[in-house]
Amino acid sequence: MKLKFSLDWLLIFVPVAVAMKYVPALHNDLWLFFCSCVAIIPVAGLMGRATEHLAERVGSGVGGLLNATFGNAAELIIALMALHKGLTDVVKASITGSIIGNILLVFGLSALVGGVKYKEQRFNRTAAQTATTSLFLAAIALLIPSVFHYSAGLSPGMWTPALEQKLSLAISVVLLGTYLCTLFFSLHTHKQLYVGTHDETHAATPKKAAWPIGKAMLLLTVSTVVVAFLSEFLVGTVEAAQARLGVTEVFIGVVLVAIVGNAAEHSTAVWMAARNKMDLSIGIAAGSSLQVALLIAPVCVFASYFIGKPMDLEFTIPEIVAVVAAVVILGEIANDGESNWLEGVQLISVYLILGILFFFLPAVKH
Repeated sequence: MKLKFSLDWLLIFVPVAVAMKYVPALHNDLWLFFCSCVAIIPVAGLMGRATEHLAERVGSGVGGLLNATFGNAAELIIALMALHKGLTDVVKASITGSIIGNILLVFGLSALVGGVKYKEQRFNRTAAQTATTSLFLAAIALLIPSVFHYSAGLSPGMWTPALEQKLSLAISVVLLGTYLCTLFFSLHTHKQLYVGTHDETHAATPKKAAWPIGKAMLLLTVSTVVVAFLSEFLVGTVEAAQARLGVTEVFIGVVLVAIVGNAAEHSTAVWMAARNKMDLSIGIAAGSSLQVALLIAPVCVFASYFIGKPMDLEFTIPEIVAVVAAVVILGEIANDGESNWLEGVQLISVYLILGILFFFLPAVKH
């Protein structure tokens, strides 16, 4: 009998993390940090599965909205917990890290794995270019507060943190409005662009029956609560892990938190590419980046005001350069509507280079 790997195997880390948190003899902040990271991955996967089954029961329109809303739920919960702890740098870094990771790492791995099996893979160029254009908007939105900060800094007495927070709040409103328009575009007016190619929609793969609504809702609720607890464990040990590992909050946010928050989605994208479903794969990678930029980022800004620790959208220059570079590369690849394994290697190489940059980048002094 051949065993097949499943993310569900990692659920064993959930009770391990709980034990390390509440049993004094087992408590270790560094190991609790890593256990929490690993434990979040399969629980986020269960959230995604429950959402998909629920979407099948309630129809494509509402289902698409559910998928869009809960697609990055784990990452949003982690971000909100970090905001509550005052770890604003980790939150902002996880936002840019998710955009970079989804474009370069997820799509790169998808193109590599799919390209090894299939010489050339095609996807809907129009849908990919639409997502790329929206990501360019997001990149501009991330750039503007930093440009404002440095420009206003040249005029003594003109810049204040409160003014920058108001600028970020206004930009967040625009981003959220754009996200709603993007949803309307993909779920209503141009939904035909997002149904996949003929080969994908007629793939000869057996379709499992959807779960009952009650089961899907129960699993979604329980998974959300568990992710919330694990996120609190993770966030509570960030500073200890940072000190023990000798890395900055930006590195933890850009690399570790971003990968953990999207790991379940990442595995799905790669699996779809291996089955020659490249439209679905690039849809997950680009769509997840869009959700982070146009939904997660503004929601975090709005939530920060309720928490009482206002967050702005000013990012470091390396973060902005990394996001812009990732979006430009995605635009180049999406331009011809096809991918191969070498493009996957190139995307992963850029991600590794940026990861090395953030590893050696010194902490920013506020």
